[in-house]
Amino acid sequence: MSKWIVGILVVIAAGLGFAYLSADKDTRNLLANLPTDRNVLFWNIPQRDAAFRALDWIPVLAKANVIKSGDTIFPLPKGEPIAIATNVDSYMREQRTAGLVIIHDGKIRLEKYGLEFDAEGRWTSFSVAKSFTSTLVGAAIMDGFIKSVDDRVSDYIPDMKGSVYDDVSVKQLLTMTSGVKWNEDYEDKNSDVARFNEHKAEPGVDVTVSYMRTLSREAPAGSKWAYKTGETNLIGVLVSSATKKKLSDYLSEKIW
Repeated sequence: MSKWIVGILVVIAAGLGFAYLSADKDTRNLLANLPTDRNVLFWNIPQRDAAFRALDWIPVLAKANVIKSGDTIFPLPKGEPIAIATNVDSYMREQRTAGLVIIHDGKIRLEKYGLEFDAEGRWTSFSVAKSFTSTLVGAAIMDGFIKSVDDRVSDYIPDMKGSVYDDVSVKQLLTMTSGVKWNEDYEDKNSDVARFNEHKAEPGVDVTVSYMRTLSREAPAGSKWAYKTGETNLIGVLVSSATKKKLSDYLSEKIW
């Protein structure tokens, strides 16, 4: 019986080995450097290089939603190559840059890739989301879902009522001038930007809302600017709540 078990294990191991060798380069890199910590701030360089192009495959992270593209696609035309005195290739190697694109007057003037990446690959956008969420606020205003940027955040996110955000306007949230105390130190495991990724929400409450409503005030609303990743997430919750749609669905409808 033990010989049968050993034989089966050998077959399974061989099958897994074949599957690994048959996988594409990105998949092999990901499997070899698979992150087990959901907090991306503290991944090492090999983990980042492998996982930033495949975040939706990482089991420890939140489930991803596919954003469907529309039927009308507008490819960007190529323009006259831009002259840059600096050696761009050397800069990209030194900075470990995956991609660099310069668009001027609606035309691509420069497009280069590094880290064995190319134009067909995917890469995490991180703070580019700030441009999308703020644009979706404008779309929601045009569609009548949001009346004004002067409305209070809690008008659209009822679970924020009674919190420090109760007197913060949508505009102040968009411009990160809420005056709410927040630590954006990426190297501090006790910073807000690190802790809110690990926060456990109360049943039935959005995880971003659950964490953000625990914060305190450091300045009057509208009086101080401070970069806060959590407020970008909160804008996404606000748009979703106002439109009664998943943020990914509304983005697909209005932008993508």
